[in-house]
Amino acid sequence: MNQPKRILIIEDEHDISRILKDYIQLQGYEAHIAGNGADGLRLVDMLAPDFIILDIMLPDVNGIDLCRQIRGRTNQPVLILSARGSDTDKVLALGFGADDYMTKPFSISELVARIQAHLRRIDGMTSLPGTDALLTLGAVTLDKKAYKTTLNGQEISLSAKEFELLYYLAEHKNQVFSKSQLLDQIWGYTSQGDENTITVYIRRLREKLEADPSSPVYLRTVWGVGYKFSLD
Repeated sequence: MNQPKRILIIEDEHDISRILKDYIQLQGYEAHIAGNGADGLRLVDMLAPDFIILDIMLPDVNGIDLCRQIRGRTNQPVLILSARGSDTDKVLALGFGADDYMTKPFSISELVARIQAHLRRIDGMTSLPGTDALLTLGAVTLDKKAYKTTLNGQEISLSAKEFELLYYLAEHKNQVFSKSQLLDQIWGYTSQGDENTITVYIRRLREKLEADPSSPVYLRTVWGVGYKFSLD
């Protein structure tokens, strides 16, 4: 029997965390709660969760700073919860490594649907046969099964969503995709999506992949259309 996926909820509002835990467990997942940032980091190390729900407002640490610390420990998906819905907060959260963002009040069923979509995509990619999981384009090698990226033989640390976006573009090299197409393909939804998400992710990928992010070789912008992985 397969071990249920572990979901870590880092949330200091007891009522919200208990409701989330109960609902998530009803879906067949294993759920754990941390009421502050310190406990959250401890459980990240101890449990190696498959998915993390992170409140942006915690009593002991700013959630965005905590997200950055979590990203240094794991590349598993992180979804930020926030009572503030400003574009600035969302861009900051995504810029520091979050994979998704929801504002309070939120629909629990939608949150669980997003968890399922993230985990389903990872499971689908990592279940490929080894020979089908490797993609090499120029100096870049992407291993779907291990969610591993190397550039000139050196591993680059990418979050799950960073890897998925890069792999999708590389798999369709020289094909141009709009931001809305990429949201739909990688995040699996558009009605609640924000195209700024793609802008932030492309910038982060360029910073990690390109020798000169301001003059990219691989991740090119096609003005007025979208982005492509280039192999000129």
